[in-house]
Amino acid sequence: MSKNQSAEAVDGRRLRSERSRLAIVEAALALQEEGVLVPTAQQISDRAGVGIRSFFRHFEDMETLFEAADDHIRGSYEALFLGGDRDGTLEERIDHAVKRHADAYESVSNIVLGTHAQLWRYEILRKNYARNQRGLRKDLDDWLPELKSVPRDTRESIDAISSFEMWHRLRYHQGLSKTASINIIKALLNSLMVDD
Repeated sequence: MSKNQSAEAVDGRRLRSERSRLAIVEAALALQEEGVLVPTAQQISDRAGVGIRSFFRHFEDMETLFEAADDHIRGSYEALFLGGDRDGTLEERIDHAVKRHADAYESVSNIVLGTHAQLWRYEILRKNYARNQRGLRKDLDDWLPELKSVPRDTRESIDAISSFEMWHRLRYHQGLSKTASINIIKALLNSLMVDD
């Protein structure tokens, strides 16, 4: 075998390995999005079309898989919250922010629930979730710069009202429509920020 053929064989193996790794990450995310909030390594392997030994060649444990999955979707996840119309009166900006967050929360609901279900188990999930919470808080400051001058209790209340946990409670536990949930959150935020 020539040097070129040997290099091509190595490159081919590397490409196959990268494809398998990506297939495993995408399978884990797809299962969560479909409602399998805590998929097993076997379920993920089956979905990815790889053997369980191949799974553990790429990922020594589930935590390393979750880290790779976070790296894979972080940009698209964050993009759901960024952007949007950030001009207008305080009331208009509250309306825009709540609607933007509502669309994002609807899109990532099962991924977040899967994370919640395993926070107790994996340090990487706790770290990533804390980073996401800091990012959401900073982004809300960008939507509503007035938050910098509200009392601390008010600010903490606003973060709670704007959270995924509040959204999920309204939509799932209380069975409210998306529109009704948006209206409740907007009314609460307005009562804290506009009606003072």
